[in-house]
Amino acid sequence: MQSHNPVFSRSEPLARSLQQGVGFHTPTPSADHLSAMYRTPSGMTLDDVIVKTGLLLGTMVVTGAAAWVLDVGMGIVALAGIVGFVLAMVNIFKKQVSPPLVLAYAATQGVFVGGISHVYGNAFGGGIVVQAVLGTTAVFAAVLVGYKSGRLRATPRFQKVVTLGLLGMVGLVVLNLLFGLFGDGDALGIRGENLGLSILVSVGLIVFGALTFVMDFDQADRMVAAGVPEKESWRVAFGLVVGLVFLYLEILRLLSYLQGRD
Repeated sequence: MQSHNPVFSRSEPLARSLQQGVGFHTPTPSADHLSAMYRTPSGMTLDDVIVKTGLLLGTMVVTGAAAWVLDVGMGIVALAGIVGFVLAMVNIFKKQVSPPLVLAYAATQGVFVGGISHVYGNAFGGGIVVQAVLGTTAVFAAVLVGYKSGRLRATPRFQKVVTLGLLGMVGLVVLNLLFGLFGDGDALGIRGENLGLSILVSVGLIVFGALTFVMDFDQADRMVAAGVPEKESWRVAFGLVVGLVFLYLEILRLLSYLQGRD
């Protein structure tokens, strides 16, 4: 199954393995194939993914905490956001995963997230940040449990619906932003101007964003089953962190709406 996630679709080892029919429904390996497997280095494991994801999140926490404590200006926060976006694009479209670039993304994104969190903390109290962290953790855990239990499966139809749904929601937000550049800052009333509509859009973004983790988990399992190199665990961890950042920021925004301000 071809990945709909651009982070994983650039993985050459995974693409080669899937072309060769490697995955959950692989044929019985021959004696020569088994011998070759024993001679090659061990492939990626789920433990590798967990360790790399923890390292990236830890990096983000450190730089984010520094940005919060130092109360860096919005200029630095904006710059970190732009650099983080550029690094994300590089990591997504780079065929060979680069751990230093992935770590650089986590560091700069940490500054951006820490700075934004500080702004929300000043406006609504530090409790909103704690609530957003707990909410993100709870949603991620719920999706993971749903996937592990088999209730959430990355079927072709599921992937199509989630991908199109998320692209449609993000496209609406981008369109609103573009309209705002030439007039009203919230031209479509979906980012605070119309509270009810803004809450509905945020909930939609959170739901579709959370469901993309099902595809991430599925691709990670396929990569493990395909025996891709251990280095590819950086790619999986990067994809999960990108999703977590998106989810956290949108939950933070939703909580601000529920408190009556954007």
